[in-house]
Amino acid sequence: MPMKKNVVVLNRLAPDLVERLAEHFNVVQFESGQDLQSVLTSVPVHGVIGAGRQLGRRELENVSELEVISTISVGYDNYDLDYLNERSILLTNTPDVLTETTADLAFTLMLATARRIVELDNWLRAGNWRAGLGSKYFGCDVHGKTLGILGLGNIGAAIARRGRLGFGMRVLYTANSRKPALEQELDAEFRELDGLLAEADFLCVVVPLSEQTRKLIGQRELERMKSSAILVNIARGPVVDEAALVEALRSGQIRGAGLDVFEREPLTESPLFALDNVVAVPHIGSATHETRRAMAELAVRNLELALLGGTPLHMVNPQVRAG
Repeated sequence: MPMKKNVVVLNRLAPDLVERLAEHFNVVQFESGQDLQSVLTSVPVHGVIGAGRQLGRRELENVSELEVISTISVGYDNYDLDYLNERSILLTNTPDVLTETTADLAFTLMLATARRIVELDNWLRAGNWRAGLGSKYFGCDVHGKTLGILGLGNIGAAIARRGRLGFGMRVLYTANSRKPALEQELDAEFRELDGLLAEADFLCVVVPLSEQTRKLIGQRELERMKSSAILVNIARGPVVDEAALVEALRSGQIRGAGLDVFEREPLTESPLFALDNVVAVPHIGSATHETRRAMAELAVRNLELALLGGTPLHMVNPQVRAG
């Protein structure tokens, strides 16, 4: 019988998924407080599964047997893809299973910011409701407005469907390529970025983080938005210049922002926290029991297939296998 390969689990998996891995592999659980590099070099590691850790040359250069990293996420900006390609280390991810859940959150942030839900919840709990509300506490409508989507991939398309079919919104988008099928399905209209900024009542940021998208929304772009517009970012924090966003929110350059992601994470203090026109949540786009379970199951399956001779369901850099 061939010897089992060694797999490091970076995050807590459900016990049944750990047992499933243990049927085929020797499982090493990384614990909080341990030194990651020490764990990765404690045995010849062939696979890593988890999320939320930076993994590149510094962390992996002495992990000589590594074949695959199975990330429990869609995004892979935590990984040095050039280095993984150089080493022929396969990277797998978990798209699709979190699409609808993340789109739900985008609309939650949109609605909560537009109707000032967090601000008025705090106001109510503070005992301020002693008479009828005046217009200074009014929010703005979402239905019938113009929804601008920056990045019309699977999640962007799911947000667009909610806006068009559920709220009667006009849908505008910008992306690397035109989406004829979605244009037909949703009457979506393509715009260059400046046109999108100028027309959108709600701008939803859904692009992956790359050198091209880092600080894609900065002072110049915020100045081109309507003063009544609301920005929602469920992509990655560094896509938006946070200092410029704070200034735009303070000055009234835009109405508000709903944010799931930030330039630094985790985040314990920020000028954003002092602003009533911000709804901020701690990167919970996929954080439901059902979706996180589905993501973990898919990551386990990707890892099994990669190490047991199959073809993983979702490969970020499939060319390393061809090589």
